[in-house]
Amino acid sequence: MFLQTLVRKRDFYAGGLMVLLGGAVALDSVGNYELGTLTRMGPGMFPFMLGIVLTFVGLLILGAAVATPLGEDESILPADKQWRGWGCILAGPILFMIFGQFFGLFPGTFMCVFVSALGDRTATLKGSFILAFSVALVGSLLFVYLLQSPFPMFKWGF
Repeated sequence: MFLQTLVRKRDFYAGGLMVLLGGAVALDSVGNYELGTLTRMGPGMFPFMLGIVLTFVGLLILGAAVATPLGEDESILPADKQWRGWGCILAGPILFMIFGQFFGLFPGTFMCVFVSALGDRTATLKGSFILAFSVALVGSLLFVYLLQSPFPMFKWGF
């Protein structure tokens, strides 16, 4: 009975996923990078610490899931799935990869933000366009001119 109640909780799955992800990050950083010392940190220290913190937070969430009683709204999937939002948010990074590869940083960023913003039910085309143009302009100027990223702002084809 206790196990059936536990597997119906969203926090149980969220905490378990965080523990698995944090543990994998910590183990990967120990195996593939040099940790160094606390005074001379190596490239593996930050991912290792991040993995430890993520694992600890996941254990806290798992503990809270075990300690609290089952509520009435503990279904894992929401009643209203909002497929438009899911589709737009997932399509945004895919469009960034495609448009960034063929047209450059500005068009890739614009398409990513524009399509992702349309996932909001209250979004308008005008509002999404203004947001996407602003983010693409500031982001492109920041990465191309200030940070001197090798990603071209505009390009055509391969």
